[in-house]
Amino acid sequence: MKIIELLKEDARRTPALIATMLGASEAEVAEAIRELEEANVIVKYATVVNWAKVDNEKVTALIEVQITPERGRGFDAIAERIYLYPEVKSVYLMSGAYDLLVEIEGKTLKEVASFVSNKLSPIDRVLSTKTHFILKKYKQDGIVFEDHEDDRRLLISP
Repeated sequence: MKIIELLKEDARRTPALIATMLGASEAEVAEAIRELEEANVIVKYATVVNWAKVDNEKVTALIEVQITPERGRGFDAIAERIYLYPEVKSVYLMSGAYDLLVEIEGKTLKEVASFVSNKLSPIDRVLSTKTHFILKKYKQDGIVFEDHEDDRRLLISP
């Protein structure tokens, strides 16, 4: 677990560095990482990008989807149909007022709206959708995107 946590914090950490941090041999750490990758525990190494700092506008939307589960397969069949679309970044089965939460990315609001109306809503067993557009990301995967200044207020003492 410690190796997973260290890689989750920074995927650029080498087996040598992790071995030093854990007091283990580099060979042991490299073998453990290889086993985690082969078992699909570690699925991908990813970069978290602060898109607000890049001149590449994207529209991200979170869509609440209510569905009627399919007999024998529950929510899985519909979730699979949805996550196969390339614009879909994440699909989660949720508890509460809706069943699936779908995260999609598009170039424009119109492109996202087109996905919802032409691809998502017509799926058999989709009862309703509610789309929320992300206006600004403050934090993702534990990383704060905001450049904030230190608190410069004066201390007031009694």
